[in-house]
Amino acid sequence: MKALLSSKPVLWFLFLFNLVVAAIAPFAVDGAQGVMTGVGMGVVSLGAGVSLLKGRGRQQEA
Repeated sequence: MKALLSSKPVLWFLFLFNLVVAAIAPFAVDGAQGVMTGVGMGVVSLGAGVSLLKGRGRQQEA
């Protein structure tokens, strides 16, 4: 499972999909639930983005 989640296509999907949902959620869902959904999806998106950047650094060193 770890190999699947750390593959580049999956990380790009997680990054972009969660970024879009984080941007739209506060407008689509009213109140605190929309804000917290946006924050949660934003955190997942940032985590995927950081993993993409770490993988990019490893490829340049090799």
